[in-house]
Amino acid sequence: MIGVWSYTVILTYVGLISAVVGISYSALYMAGTVTSLLIPICCLLFSGFCDMFDGRIARTKKNRTDREKNFGIEIDSLCDDICFGMQPAMIVFAISENKYLGIVAAAALVLAGIVRLAYFNVIEMERRSDPNNDDHSYMGLPITTSAIIFPILYLIYTLVGESVIVAFPIVGIITAILDITPFKLKKPGTKVVYLMAVLGIATGIYMIVVSKIS
Repeated sequence: MIGVWSYTVILTYVGLISAVVGISYSALYMAGTVTSLLIPICCLLFSGFCDMFDGRIARTKKNRTDREKNFGIEIDSLCDDICFGMQPAMIVFAISENKYLGIVAAAALVLAGIVRLAYFNVIEMERRSDPNNDDHSYMGLPITTSAIIFPILYLIYTLVGESVIVAFPIVGIITAILDITPFKLKKPGTKVVYLMAVLGIATGIYMIVVSKIS
């Protein structure tokens, strides 16, 4: 089979499959087959969880070839745009009452995400070719923050009600702009990553429990 096959990419693929499930359920929501976006939101959270640890798992493999490293960079970016560009875009479009504004927000999220990821693939190649370049800070808002922003917004929606729906496309457009805005953001340390993972899991469990009670 074409591709680089090893345990280093398995979690990335799991996150991608989760995103496809989330996108599919967003479509079912728009079709009226399901009545809640809880599954897409949980899939977005799970994709974010996978993304937190796929790079760490990849780095455990010793003596990776340049082809394996380059393949990892490319596959991670392609999956990220589906997981954190297309998946939240579908959620935003599905929940938006104003579908025209929803289309604008969805298009902005996907376009900004793919431009950002392509740009940073180039930056990463330049960084690896320069041994003196040890800058590991983010430039702009990482696309993966969609896995935090929209679940929190959906949680607020479940608590407050319909009045929050109007915020989804607006937040989507703002997120897209921040994705490609050149400001520096320090990368989180290991403790922060684990804390975010725990908060994400807690958010998902809380929404599932609230959904079952209601």
